[in-house]
Amino acid sequence: MKPKYIISSCLVGVKCRYNGTCSSTINLNDMIEKGEAIDVCPEVIGGLPTPREPVEIQQTEDGIQVTSKTGNNYTNQFLKSAEEVLSICKENNITHAILQSRSPSCGFGKIYDGTFTGNLIDGNGVVADALDKNGIKVITDEEFASK
Repeated sequence: MKPKYIISSCLVGVKCRYNGTCSSTINLNDMIEKGEAIDVCPEVIGGLPTPREPVEIQQTEDGIQVTSKTGNNYTNQFLKSAEEVLSICKENNITHAILQSRSPSCGFGKIYDGTFTGNLIDGNGVVADALDKNGIKVITDEEFASK
């Protein structure tokens, strides 16, 4: 059976979040074990280490920038990860994604506003946005858990 889903690695127990933790609050491991899903960590795919600086998306005149609170710009790594994850999805005929909510990569519908104050705004993470625009049905872990 070919996988139908792609899942954020942090949701299946991989300690790849910016702070070196995972965020598996729902059991998605069965999907991986049954071959129904594959897991990816976009930030790691984009070349970022674990742990790493927390980043948020800022809107600029030229589009978006993904920067840390200290001003380091990680936009290129996030754009690269979006291309790579989209390629993985296409190679595996992935139709659905279950992604970590609010993440600058994987957030869908709500992301942090770029001020590092915990405020949420309407928007998508870089990877979630690329997947959505390419016809992959994206839901967050929170949406999946509430079904």
